[in-house]
Amino acid sequence: MSDVELEIEDPVGLIRLNRPERLNAFTYDMLARIRDAVEACASDPRVVGIVITGTGRGFSAGLDSGTLAAVTGESGARDTAPSTALPGIFSYLLEVPKPIVAAVNGVAAGGGLILAMMSDLRIAAADASFTTVFLKRGLIAEHGSSWLLPRLVGVGRALDLLWASDRIDAATAREYGLVEKVVPPEQLLESARDYVRNLATTSAPAAIAETKRLVYRHLGLGYEAALREAEASQWRFVASDDAREGARALIEKRAPNFSRLG
Repeated sequence: MSDVELEIEDPVGLIRLNRPERLNAFTYDMLARIRDAVEACASDPRVVGIVITGTGRGFSAGLDSGTLAAVTGESGARDTAPSTALPGIFSYLLEVPKPIVAAVNGVAAGGGLILAMMSDLRIAAADASFTTVFLKRGLIAEHGSSWLLPRLVGVGRALDLLWASDRIDAATAREYGLVEKVVPPEQLLESARDYVRNLATTSAPAAIAETKRLVYRHLGLGYEAALREAEASQWRFVASDDAREGARALIEKRAPNFSRLG
């Protein structure tokens, strides 16, 4: 069986990490397979949203210990040639034009927490837990966590979670704003699927994609530049086929039939 499984059932693309005997810890091959699965979902018009979850007791324990040992034994020097690719193992998720929901079924640690944070929304099972763990390994806040975590939970809590690397439960993560919803374990996957199904019946995929792009982009812009960019995007969408379909659906008192992205 593959250590990353992809199941597409319109409108949901379900990516399942499937290395339960290692708490779904990442190998390099697994990281590549996750990206392949995400790209397959992004290009498939059946998929309105992507759900990522784990098999067994863990969402992901982060980088596999053998891989981590090999990485930490390497020289710290890296190629500094300019690149258009964002650094970080899951930063590309921010640029995927479809919603990504992390269905956190167990422990999310280190790189596993990065995967959950780089997803757009997080739904956690009541018995899930979270830890940054980096500083306990002699590492810093890695892979964009120093940028994203304070935006989710605030500066003080982010520093505490990073410095102390304590494990927090799902209820605490919900209180902090790290996850949006906590559900009983047996309801986790269906809750995540239902979220995507609801989007598929109510919201235009192109507008979802543009809204995601604007939200992440505007985190790094001043208000004037953000408002001007949003204004230009707004007028493009007012003239779109989806906008006309949305207006007709309202007048005709029916569900809209928006175009899919592929």
